[in-house]
Amino acid sequence: MSRVLISTPLIEDCLTALAAHELIEGAPGEDSDAEALICPPTVAVPAAAIAAMPHLRVIAVAGAGTDAVDLDAAGTHGIEVLSAGEALVETTADLAFGLILSAARMMSEAERRLRTGQWEGWGFMDVRGRDVHGATLGLVGYGRIARAVARRAIGFSMTVLHHTRSETGEPGWCEELDSMLTASDIVSVHVPMTESTRGLIDARRIGLIGPGGVLVNTARGAVVDESALAAALQRGELLAAGLDVYEHEPQIEPELLAAPRAVLLPHIGSATERTRRAMLSLAAERVAAFLAREA
Repeated sequence: MSRVLISTPLIEDCLTALAAHELIEGAPGEDSDAEALICPPTVAVPAAAIAAMPHLRVIAVAGAGTDAVDLDAAGTHGIEVLSAGEALVETTADLAFGLILSAARMMSEAERRLRTGQWEGWGFMDVRGRDVHGATLGLVGYGRIARAVARRAIGFSMTVLHHTRSETGEPGWCEELDSMLTASDIVSVHVPMTESTRGLIDARRIGLIGPGGVLVNTARGAVVDESALAAALQRGELLAAGLDVYEHEPQIEPELLAAPRAVLLPHIGSATERTRRAMLSLAAERVAAFLAREA
């Protein structure tokens, strides 16, 4: 029997794969005897927490992305890092496409006008967004979620482009990110958070999308320069934006909150009952398989 530290809510029927092990609830680093750790993707697992668990052998992120884990420290201690990203692909793609629709059609701006009593009835020139159907969608990154968004886009008769560092061999691949941004009406970000992707979509690249363009980010907040995005919206250099992630969550930059034509969601990309349960269940299954293999 191994001790497994759980840093997520203890949903018992999602942890049945670990029935043969001792489950301890707490934050990373709190149990020095833990051999395994399960944590959500937004809980930091720094080097100090790893060092405080000398028996730790495996970390499983109950979600997508391992950027909250100090991977160098984990590697130094011979700790395997797993994730459960497959569980949230379709749900996050739903949310990303929802942001594409909401931002392009300025739904939050229209709702704000209605709720604040500014709506005076149907007006020919009111809240004019842009069409999603028939538009060109540029995907920054082409992993599982981006591909799921692409499938949804086909149903809207969109032309779909994608940029990755290595050629995918698939239609729509663009070798140069800048050229793809210039050719896109709507851009959706789907790259992991690494030092090479930090600030990838900066002021210059936001400018390439143009004043009629829409930018959506459901990946990691720091991939997009939030101050530059807010400034572009304020100056009318970008039509609209839809964000579900932020660089300093849960704090949001004031200029972003004040930016016009921005749909801002509180990191709910995977937030459905079925998907959150699947994320935890898959993480538990992967830890159980690891412990059985290493026993």
